[in-house]
Amino acid sequence: MPNRFAFIMLLVGACTFCCRSAHAQEIRANVSVVASQIQGVDRKVFTSLQSAIREFLNNRHWATDAFTASERIECNFLLNITSSLGSDAYKATLTIQATRPVFNSSYLTSLLNIQDKEVAFRYVEFQQLEFNDNRVGGNDPMASNLTAILAYYVDIILGMDYDSFSPRGGDIYFKKALNIVNNAPDGKDITGWKAFEGNRNRYWLQDNLLNAKFLQFHDVMYQYHRQGLDAMYDDVNKGRAAVLNCLNMLYAIHQNMPNSMLMQTFFSAKNDELLKLFSKAMPQEKSRAAELLSQLDIPNAQKYQQMK
Repeated sequence: MPNRFAFIMLLVGACTFCCRSAHAQEIRANVSVVASQIQGVDRKVFTSLQSAIREFLNNRHWATDAFTASERIECNFLLNITSSLGSDAYKATLTIQATRPVFNSSYLTSLLNIQDKEVAFRYVEFQQLEFNDNRVGGNDPMASNLTAILAYYVDIILGMDYDSFSPRGGDIYFKKALNIVNNAPDGKDITGWKAFEGNRNRYWLQDNLLNAKFLQFHDVMYQYHRQGLDAMYDDVNKGRAAVLNCLNMLYAIHQNMPNSMLMQTFFSAKNDELLKLFSKAMPQEKSRAAELLSQLDIPNAQKYQQMK
């Protein structure tokens, strides 16, 4: 597999990067913990939690490649505490966004924009967050559930990022996410890891990413970003045509696997970008894009129709 980070050096220009090596800087995560809905709890515990999550995400070695400080993947983690479960335990919603740079541009394209409403965990002030790939559950399932969820989404982000730079480059990270799902914590109030708990949870996202029926999705990730967005620096029309071809590929997947979580996740990240991208296209191209997008991303169908 081509080295993703060597490519980024070429992508953005060596002058924008420092040459200092870094031990564990695979992602640069901005972390926010919001607890406005919680009453009767010392607020310092949430300040401590925010610091602990930031350290856990940014100071850990997640990937197999060596990163320099400026190569980290930009992402945001917003943990909104929604209720108290007692005994230092909480229920929360986690919103995650991750981006990728586009060739010779200051533009960042969204790789992931997802919300997980099934985050239950235990945390006490000054607790250090720990995670072991080979022992995900730990002795306290509620305490380890938060780190398992965070590690899971880091692997999803890394996998999608690698997919966007090299053909099917993210497989190793999607398999790591599968390992977390297979060994996930289990207990009262812990949900989101099992197939029977719904078709829009962590289980189904990793299942789709490794399902043979979605293999072409990984080709889409590479072509959309490398032959589409990155190519627009040299030829806007050529790049946009490549993106339109990706929509045709996604439609073929949709015909066999309609309403999948993976497709929903893709368009949650890309719908605004696609609207802007095709709003300036030639009439025939714009019409075809609107037709495809209206069927692929039904919640935003009206917006796509207005492009015509």
